Amino acid sequence: MQKRVPPEPKTTFSSVTFTHLAKPVQWSLLLALSLFLVYLGEMAGLPAAILLGAMLAAILMASRESSIRVHRHLTLLAQAIIGLLIARAMTVEFFASMGQHLPVIFLSTGFTLLASTMIGYFLARFRIVSGTTAVWGISPGAAAAMTLMADSFGADARLVAFMQYLRVVLVVTVASLVVMYATGTQTAAPAAIEWFPPINWPALLPTLAVIICGAFLGDLSRIPTGAMLIPLALGAFLQDMELMVLDLPPWLLAVSYILIGWRIGLGFSRAILAHAARAFPAVLASTLLLIAICGLFGVFLGYLLDLDPLTAYLATSPGGADTVAIIAASSDVDLPFVIALQTSRFFIVLLAGPAIARFIASRIQKQIK
Repeated sequence: MQKRVPPEPKTTFSSVTFTHLAKPVQWSLLLALSLFLVYLGEMAGLPAAILLGAMLAAILMASRESSIRVHRHLTLLAQAIIGLLIARAMTVEFFASMGQHLPVIFLSTGFTLLASTMIGYFLARFRIVSGTTAVWGISPGAAAAMTLMADSFGADARLVAFMQYLRVVLVVTVASLVVMYATGTQTAAPAAIEWFPPINWPALLPTLAVIICGAFLGDLSRIPTGAMLIPLALGAFLQDMELMVLDLPPWLLAVSYILIGWRIGLGFSRAILAHAARAFPAVLASTLLLIAICGLFGVFLGYLLDLDPLTAYLATSPGGADTVAIIAASSDVDLPFVIALQTSRFFIVLLAGPAIARFIASRIQKQIK
């Protein structure tokens, strides 16, 4: 009797893995896929298209069980570059504008933090997302910095990144629609970027020195996110004392965004992606709720301070200062006021975030017990 040979299993995309491929091949695939997705994001006008494209490409590679990882030292340098990017906004004019609007800044930041913390609490309370991850994920700060800090404080940086960048996309979309409805005009596209401008060596070399030394000192300090915070403080001091000019050419920023996106994305797994998919409806609803609450507060603030409604809305919108600034610059609003509130809130959240996350996590653990 002839022995029956079982049919070979069909190969599907879901069964394809990259573990058998040489690492140079995997890196080449990741780079090619990242460039393609970044291009699509730029064409679609997505905020943070470079970081999002790199992160999505890395997630796709991780879902196919890729074995490559971004070296820790490269991650530290990328964090230091982000720190100097923030420091560059901390000019003398920024502190002057912040001082003029200090009561409003504290009122607005306090309300937004309260709203985001309560939403994060309920996400954690009903076990949709864990305690610290929920608070960091819904926190209204700069997405890249919040993700880096969350990772340092023990939260799941992958889910935090998922929540943060979903918030960024939703905030920008809603804000653009509000501007179009209020003014009847399209928001202006950001100016074309010259990726490789002439190199200003007298400014670039000291900047690179601060990046390398700051990342090294931050790593030695054992401070959470020290590789970002120490260059931030050092760069702001040197800049405001007029001892140096922080020179961050677009190609250098792009490299840092790609490295951070790869680091986050390659940390995903199929299990994490499945959890993110299950949490998506609740995260989407909670983010839209935060946008609506901040919008209503903007209406109240505009009435209280006799501001035009659009200025008040953009100033209190729970998005990053960079993306909101692009939208605000395309309409007739008080741009310095918008930037002062957005940037000041980020620094306050940066300082208060760890304590709030720990408090919420401890409260949730007590209630579960």
